[in-house]
Amino acid sequence: MLSNPCLTLTSQAHTQINSNVHSYTSPMELPFSFSTSLSPNPIQFPKPRNATPRLRRISAVATDPSQELPQNSPQRLLKELAVRKRPPPRAPRAPPRRFVLTPPLDDKRVASRFLNSPQLALNSFPLLSSCLPFAPLAHADSAWMERHLMEAKHALGYPLEPSAALPDGNPAKELDTLLYLAFQHERSRARHVRFGHSRLFFLGQYVLELAFAEFFLQRYPRESPAPLRERVFGLIGKRSMARWIKAASLHNLVFPCDDMDKLIRKERESTVKSVFWALFGAIYLCFGMPEVYRVLFEVFGMDPDAEDCQPKLRRQLEDIDHVSAEFEGNISWQDMVAYKPPADALFAHPRLFRACVPPGMHRFRGNLWDYDCRPQIMQVLGYPLEMTDRIPEITKARNIELDLGLQLCFLHPSKYKFEHPRFCYERLEYLGQKIQDLVMAERLLMKHLDAPGFWLQNRHRRFLMNKFCGRYLRAKNLHRFIIYSEKVDDIYQRSYRLKYPVTTAVQQAIHGLSYAVYGKRDVRRLMFEVFDFEQTQPEAL
Repeated sequence: MLSNPCLTLTSQAHTQINSNVHSYTSPMELPFSFSTSLSPNPIQFPKPRNATPRLRRISAVATDPSQELPQNSPQRLLKELAVRKRPPPRAPRAPPRRFVLTPPLDDKRVASRFLNSPQLALNSFPLLSSCLPFAPLAHADSAWMERHLMEAKHALGYPLEPSAALPDGNPAKELDTLLYLAFQHERSRARHVRFGHSRLFFLGQYVLELAFAEFFLQRYPRESPAPLRERVFGLIGKRSMARWIKAASLHNLVFPCDDMDKLIRKERESTVKSVFWALFGAIYLCFGMPEVYRVLFEVFGMDPDAEDCQPKLRRQLEDIDHVSAEFEGNISWQDMVAYKPPADALFAHPRLFRACVPPGMHRFRGNLWDYDCRPQIMQVLGYPLEMTDRIPEITKARNIELDLGLQLCFLHPSKYKFEHPRFCYERLEYLGQKIQDLVMAERLLMKHLDAPGFWLQNRHRRFLMNKFCGRYLRAKNLHRFIIYSEKVDDIYQRSYRLKYPVTTAVQQAIHGLSYAVYGKRDVRRLMFEVFDFEQTQPEAL
């Protein structure tokens, strides 16, 4: 029987493989145990007995640093890339300007600066002298005045002759200098010119606010302050100032190289606003408030009855109380300019007092508050002031009206406003807010002679914050005398912070009354002697 060669080869190979497996032993003599039991580590690998660590050779190649790498070398490219990715070194920041100590001037330079300063050359008008530049004007400034000042004076209705020819006692002698500063809106690089413009800009905004407050309070004796504010904004808002500048033909002086109508609204409005306010600051310093009214309504052509400056339609409370006979017809700006109180008038501003204090307040004369609270308030405020009158009856009548005005200052709207809309402090508060803004602005201008207007604006805002005004009144313990309705008084007793806006309003109403009765000098006395508005306040973070 023949044998199959494939089967023979397969059996021989199988026998050879088995012999090789059984004869193989590990050089490390590793005993393997194959267990059939279920253990967590069925295969165990013991540590080698004589394990020697392998030594790895580390070879370093030193290169010559002086030898440059080739131009196309990858190492060179990587090195240049690392240098380029490295951030540039940060330059050390300079300290703020208020912390930089400048070397003091020597005595000779200080003396020359004070002797040559236009601010100290005028002693009879301290507010006017504080708004003059603190250094003499240069030749370029005089050249601009010779070229453009006649056009500005012609548009405003002033004589074309130089104002320096006027006598020394006339404040209008500095009209040319102030008009030049009013039109230098960040155009000049000279520091004293830029600061002079910003100081006029700072004063002019409060002059305009007070002028329109007095005008509209007397023109509309029955309206609340809300529609009055809307009328003012419609006339001198930032969107309407460009129209008045163009109506007076002053736009060529404000924008000598540009077309005002083609400018971006944001750029046009900011420039026009600064020139507009600075212009009225200069007019107020030289001629007073009557000239401000003339320029507003005659030169710029403002119309208080125009449709675009009328207040929004709102529900008005019915006013059943009568007004003084002089307010029956609408008062025009000519009446504001021509009005001069008589020599034996009861008040410094009698018509303004009658516009804010209604005649019906006499019904409260002799009530419990008049006997109990009014003497304590007058003792704190230092009222009545000593006045020299020809007739004793005038002094007595003034003191009676002052008592009624004080009771109106402390009369909260919740008490009688819904039956008698003017029997509250709202109109006096509106007047007092504007007069205290102007008084504080004048104080800061005379106190800081070389400060820019923007710095004064920040300081002015910090001094007259609402929370500080109410705090000054509460410090004198005068908030106890405010007259509320019973319902509102119960609410305020449970949440005392609701009274804070009320104390601020009463504080401003007191200033409005003092301005109408005694004038601006009494507002200064109350602000800086009685309530001490210049207390040191914490710096804004």
